[in-house]
Amino acid sequence: MKEIKSIIQLYNTYKNAGDRCAIAQVVRVEESSYRREGARMLVFESGVFEGGISGGCLEGDALQRSQIAILKQEPSIVTYDTSKEKEIGVGLGCNGIIDVLISPISDESPMMAMLQKCVSERGEHTIATVTALEGTLDSVSLGESFYYEAKSATLHHCANEELKAFIQDKVSEVHEQKRSKTYHYETETSTARIFIELIPSQFHLAIYGDNYDVYPMLEMAKVMDWDVSLTGNIQKLKKEKLQSVANLYPKDLPERPEIDNRTAVVLMAHDYKTDSANLLELIKSPAPYIASLGPRKRFDRMVMEFRSQGVEFSQEQQHRIFAPCGLEIGANTPEEIAISVFGEILAVFSEKKGGVLREKEGPIHERV
Repeated sequence: MKEIKSIIQLYNTYKNAGDRCAIAQVVRVEESSYRREGARMLVFESGVFEGGISGGCLEGDALQRSQIAILKQEPSIVTYDTSKEKEIGVGLGCNGIIDVLISPISDESPMMAMLQKCVSERGEHTIATVTALEGTLDSVSLGESFYYEAKSATLHHCANEELKAFIQDKVSEVHEQKRSKTYHYETETSTARIFIELIPSQFHLAIYGDNYDVYPMLEMAKVMDWDVSLTGNIQKLKKEKLQSVANLYPKDLPERPEIDNRTAVVLMAHDYKTDSANLLELIKSPAPYIASLGPRKRFDRMVMEFRSQGVEFSQEQQHRIFAPCGLEIGANTPEEIAISVFGEILAVFSEKKGGVLREKEGPIHERV
């Protein structure tokens, strides 16, 4: 989401200066690639760009090709085979085939409005894009994108009713599997490839605490561009350190953060009764990650007290509680602990174990 925000910011800065632009987007990957499907970069005719489609090995060529697409006002597909010795990127760690769709952006193009919607409204967003087209497909062109509205189960901007029905049917599969996917669509006169991209909501960090060790957590969240909510004694904290916090909740008032399935909760009040009461309430939420700072015996004491009150955590609830929390990396300082906790949060959201990649069998990224 951070990349999309940066692209929108640059677009809004330059759009009124008469500088035309295009979006280059990774739409297919075979084998290894630094960036995966969905990675974007916005390129202006002047050469200014934002975002990225690789680790730096493809951006220069993609920039030049984007300028050509802007000049012609025609979308195009560029295939990079970085496994070949003479291809761009050889020796830089890439060893795969990457399709990049380059689409000129005009005032009539709905793409920027779609991306703006993704950053403005919390929740999952789905965009379907025609990434290959052979033959003629009525009212459809290469590079055209359509936004799927989940509330109304409607695909917007698609004038071809048969393709619209096809995409709407496949969207349910994408949502069920929680991953973007490419589909092949065929008629008697055409063959098309449709990339259905699932853009999840931004990660949300909900901190319950007000001591100095919350600051490294806030700094990490700022770097990661996560939404942040903080509940605690607001007067106790330094105001200049809270600029990146979107939602502040004084602990003495009843209002609390909205918790969803993209929220990581960290209990770090360093007060046993406060953390215990917060845990008892937050376990009712859909948060997949609830962390409690402190040693295991502290959490075990909480569990014993809950049982004495007739409260027993289910296996599903126990699976979502991380106490002690963080990856075992030898963290001691507040900054190191913040890195440890953030690493664990990412592993949980990605459904990974958080181990050492050197010991991982198979490729780093799952092959599609």
